Amino acid sequence: MTETLYDGYDHDLPAALGIVLDEDRGSLPYSLIHGEALVACAAWALGEAGVTPLDSGITWDAVRRSEEPVVMHDALCPMTPADFIVTCVRRALDDDVVVVATRPVTDTVKRVADGMVGETVDREALTSIVSPVVLPPSVVSAMQDEPGTDLVALVATLARSHRVVLVEAPASARRVTSAEDIAVLEALTAG
Repeated sequence: MTETLYDGYDHDLPAALGIVLDEDRGSLPYSLIHGEALVACAAWALGEAGVTPLDSGITWDAVRRSEEPVVMHDALCPMTPADFIVTCVRRALDDDVVVVATRPVTDTVKRVADGMVGETVDREALTSIVSPVVLPPSVVSAMQDEPGTDLVALVATLARSHRVVLVEAPASARRVTSAEDIAVLEALTAG
């Protein structure tokens, strides 16, 4: 079950560090939406939220010692609103939980067994992970290794030892997987 926590933009955010995930995503993060690269839009959203982007030369050990939350932002969710990112960071800090942005699954999903397509899976029981995933300082300091680039695997791992809260993201935070998805998102977020 997800919560809706989208309560408006607030510039008074405590220090937070951000990672824009563009590795292991092919060339799609460099495609254009509204005339800008997806990866640039994702970075700007972090900046507008008051999150300090991490330079690739910063070690994970230095991040752990910072005692700041870490915002993982997928470049394939380029139009995630800054105020939603702020809301997620606040929740992670206030409740000392991993906050995971999600969107409802709208596609039809089928089970496959022995190469045969079977029954339809109830969409109400499914969710899609989008951006951001916010790690509170307690979780960051407990992680010996960098979180990696696969948000689904990261959330599954963290859920085994930390409290994870799923928060429903606005439609503009949807993840794109193709040029067609980018066109839909661009139309959805047109001025």
